[in-house]
Amino acid sequence: MPLWNSRFRKPLADSALRFTSSLDFDRVLFHVDIDGSKAHVRMLRKQKIISAADERKIIRGLEHIRKEITNGKLKLDWRNEDIHTAIEERLVKKIGETGRKLHTARSRNDQIALDERLYLREEIAGLIKLIRHCQSVFLSQAEKHRSTIVPGYTHLQRAQPILFAHHLLAYVEMFDRDAERFQDCVGRANRSPLGAAALAGTSLPIDRHHVARQLKMDGVVENSIDAVSDRDVLIECVSACALTMMHVSRFAEEMVLWNSHEFSFARIDDSFATGSSLMPQKKNPDIAELLRGKVGRVYGDLIALLTIMKGLPLAYNRDLQENKEPLFDAVRTTRYSLAIAAELLNHTRFDATRFETELEGDLTLATDLVDYLVAKGISFRRAHSVVGKIVQECLRQSKSLNQLSLSVYKRFSSKFGADVFGLFTPRKSVHAKVSVGGTSGKEVERQLHRWRARMKNVL
Repeated sequence: MPLWNSRFRKPLADSALRFTSSLDFDRVLFHVDIDGSKAHVRMLRKQKIISAADERKIIRGLEHIRKEITNGKLKLDWRNEDIHTAIEERLVKKIGETGRKLHTARSRNDQIALDERLYLREEIAGLIKLIRHCQSVFLSQAEKHRSTIVPGYTHLQRAQPILFAHHLLAYVEMFDRDAERFQDCVGRANRSPLGAAALAGTSLPIDRHHVARQLKMDGVVENSIDAVSDRDVLIECVSACALTMMHVSRFAEEMVLWNSHEFSFARIDDSFATGSSLMPQKKNPDIAELLRGKVGRVYGDLIALLTIMKGLPLAYNRDLQENKEPLFDAVRTTRYSLAIAAELLNHTRFDATRFETELEGDLTLATDLVDYLVAKGISFRRAHSVVGKIVQECLRQSKSLNQLSLSVYKRFSSKFGADVFGLFTPRKSVHAKVSVGGTSGKEVERQLHRWRARMKNVL
């Protein structure tokens, strides 16, 4: 029997109950629901609202129910409407009338708001751990490829030679900001809404701060209306999931490209690739493609949450029930995607010799020519124009930069000397980038050292 039907003459129709029941998906909250209930009951006893005997009886009953659900011995029926009702009704069956005291000074409105915040706290800790693992895998690959030369790209066109380690470290930086966003979210989520009751608080002498301290939360959500009516911390968490998944997706896209015959750079292990039911020669990067595709789910979850919230008047509205499935889906998808992305990278080999010879004298070294002329006293804009004409000449003659003669170079600027031919190796170009955070071997080593030290502190 629903907990709210004391003023109703008729029970809720089965079709309506099926439509409103959330037990199919909110059952995942049973651990945090029981934790919140135990803290609430201890506070009721401390405030002398219930007796010590009632406290012990209720807490024992709740722990038995936790074991029953964990072991699969308690069948949760959708007719119980939600996880809160299922647990409370089971408690009454186990310990009798005392179980009905559990809900004293509490509404399902503040109860679910607490459950969601406790759930966020646990899940975010797990997500941060997975992000740190991803960072460590990218860092390990970067250390393996600290001297591997690859072309860096803009607009998916070859731009300048870089160290592959430098490219991989870009993802380490991205994931670090993702972890920071989740950590920031915990700071706002870890406040207790319990005690707000339905929306106006309660006339019973409760101690909201005592509940928060028991649950190791950083205080309470002060305004009782705000406590039960907003879900901004859920949206913030899913937004952080969406940003993390965007970074995962960009990596996945590069894995798809690098695995192609045209790039011939990445070799994904057979255990992380699939074949074709028609074409026997195919080796498809399906895992990377699915990682790339799953970001759409999380974006959809974020839009769903924002849309649910955008038109709700204060305080609680039943629409808020609909926020759970997008939240659970976004967290679950992000969790699995981070784990599989790390495995995929661990099961991929990169051809360290693929590009360096090919980039000898390549037009990607044109910017080094510009810097050469600037060092000789020519303005940057003038140098850029001169080198642009040299590139045109290379294209006209179908030659690389190192195949033009010195006399041709002097035709474009008298500042060119024989030393210009020392520029045309990609490794020389890479190590010339002396700016902080650049791709030179010295800077990449500094970054590797910094990240090794940092990962020791966060793992």
